[in-house]
Amino acid sequence: MNTPSDLSSIRDEDAPVSNEREQHPILSKVFYGLAIIIALWHIYTNTLGTVSELWNSVIHFAAFGLLAALTIPAIRTTRQSTGRVVLAVDILLGLAAVSCALYLMLFENNLYARGVVFNGWDWFFSILAVALILEFARRATGWFIPTLAFVALTYVPVWGAWVSGMFHFPGLTWETTLYRSFIAGEGMLGSIANISWSFVFMFILFGAFLIKSGAGDFIIDIAKAVAGRFIGGPGLVAVFSSGLMGSVSGSSVANTVSTGVITIPLMRKAGFPAKFAAGVEAAASTGGQLMPPIMGAGAFIMASYTQLPYLTIIAYAALPALLYFLSVAMFVRVEARRSGVQKVEENPPKVIDVFKKGWHCLLPIAVLVTALIYGFTPTYSAGIAIISVIVASWLSSNPMNLKDVMDSLVLGTRNMVTTAILLLTVGLIVNVVSTTGIGNTFSLLVTDWAGGSLFITIVLIALASLILGMGLPVTAAYIVLATLSAPALYVLIAESQLLSLLMSGQLPQQAQAIFMLAAPDAMSLLSAPMDTETAQSLLAAVPPDFKTTLLQQALSPHALGMALLSAHMIIFWLSQDSNVTPPVCLTAFAAAAIAKTPPMATGFTAWKISKGLYIIPVLFAYTSFIGGSNIEIIKIFFFALFGIYALVAAMEGYLEHPLNLFLRAVLAVIGLSMLWPHGLLLIDLAGLIAFLAMFAWSYKTNPPKLQAA
Repeated sequence: MNTPSDLSSIRDEDAPVSNEREQHPILSKVFYGLAIIIALWHIYTNTLGTVSELWNSVIHFAAFGLLAALTIPAIRTTRQSTGRVVLAVDILLGLAAVSCALYLMLFENNLYARGVVFNGWDWFFSILAVALILEFARRATGWFIPTLAFVALTYVPVWGAWVSGMFHFPGLTWETTLYRSFIAGEGMLGSIANISWSFVFMFILFGAFLIKSGAGDFIIDIAKAVAGRFIGGPGLVAVFSSGLMGSVSGSSVANTVSTGVITIPLMRKAGFPAKFAAGVEAAASTGGQLMPPIMGAGAFIMASYTQLPYLTIIAYAALPALLYFLSVAMFVRVEARRSGVQKVEENPPKVIDVFKKGWHCLLPIAVLVTALIYGFTPTYSAGIAIISVIVASWLSSNPMNLKDVMDSLVLGTRNMVTTAILLLTVGLIVNVVSTTGIGNTFSLLVTDWAGGSLFITIVLIALASLILGMGLPVTAAYIVLATLSAPALYVLIAESQLLSLLMSGQLPQQAQAIFMLAAPDAMSLLSAPMDTETAQSLLAAVPPDFKTTLLQQALSPHALGMALLSAHMIIFWLSQDSNVTPPVCLTAFAAAAIAKTPPMATGFTAWKISKGLYIIPVLFAYTSFIGGSNIEIIKIFFFALFGIYALVAAMEGYLEHPLNLFLRAVLAVIGLSMLWPHGLLLIDLAGLIAFLAMFAWSYKTNPPKLQAA
């Protein structure tokens, strides 16, 4: 089954992987066969198998190390003789990765029988495994990640002891460092590797099967049918299709390439400026990593960090993701009105006709959600959903045959190569952070720099994510930032909820007992409401050693869990900004290549359109958008929708007609009034009425002359 949505050349992560060797007459067949075997093995171990996590992780390393060696040359060369030498070396390196896995599986018990004392072979294979993963990471993602991993590894046995102050570390031996990095099931074979071979790979395979079954065409067609009739229709098609495609692809660059080749020319033909068209596609495709169920592997990593159910995470992530896409759509409508966008298709497809043709594409999603609701693990649910894709395709005019199934396995495996290498390498860094306690040190440092301010902490994390994103793909940037800064952010969010209880005079009795020990003079104040300054001074009087106990006594387990999830959501959202923020914004660069626009200028346009990446995390921090009741969440969503629209109009200087500086300032105040976490419904309603009045006046002043497609 070869459809226009065939994404066989698309990689899962942001760094492109050369496929020049995949065209080799022999290597292509070898790769094809290996990819099928690797995919089937992972499906088996994630559904029916009972292989240990360590063995799964090391087999995962060997399999994707071998594929990386075969498909990504160590050096690029056009000389045939040199190419043969490079190929021979790469084959040896791939087989070396396999030998490391075999050694660990066969001789792990011997090491423990010796009391975890290394012999010569333990030294050799541990060093070889670490060196190989760093080399494969260099090939797949460039020098930044392996350099960062090398600096982290050497910090433990070497230069940590040379550093003075907060980051001083007395050091561990090289033997212990290598043991924890490879053999012990920590480091490169630890929790991040477990996430890679289980959640991430299974859902990337699921996305590959969906694409091969024709879901890509269905997504584009349904986007045209739903959005094509509105003002700025071609731009809305880009937003809608990118959201749907991103929900299964999990990669912003793959999303941009797959939908952008259709939507960007469509937007340009309609009358959108080329740079704006590319920026919309980049911004919308970046949002694909925020859209459940895959979220660019973020949902699985978040579940591992927070120990919250995967289903809970994607449930709370859905409305914020929708709000982000609607914020991009607002920019589209404003630009469409300003540019006078024309019709492109006189007769866009009808929704009912598209559903009649492609309704079967929705069945696997329904099967996946149902399996999750019934309590199956995400990996087992993904396995069931993959089978359902094949079965559902038999209800269409192009049923998947055996060749299509094998092609899907190969596509998913190919898309996983860079991601697997990346996550295995990042595991080394995360292990150093946990081993040395540098994460707690960094959290204390962030708290100290921010002076206890939640807002300044978020700003610092945003800056850190941008800097890390210049060298790390977003998944890696999120993992590193979450390891370093999530504890500090979590405490500040929880403390903000505690302050609300103090100010309202509703502090539980068991929490008041903590104040009796820490600040006995304040007991008389706790039974009545108080102002913000008094509440902050009372909280500041509690010693740090008592803070954790105080939070546990004052807040429910649900509130604490949601505070932790909010912290991770904030970091995850802010980690996406490197996709669209110059100077390194690969998603925007990919869109610029399609639109033939200047990459850096396109990046700035995409950055402007992606403002939801910065606004919505503030809602996570200061409101109950994550973890609130259904009514609270819907209320926040509703007013934030109009508040963001007002800010978009203020930034663009255009609502339904051009706005002067005074009206832009008024709209900015109106938008902030609906977004500010004041908790007063009357202010929200006043802001909404004011915005609707301005919109109606602006629309009446400049009614649309043409119905754009």
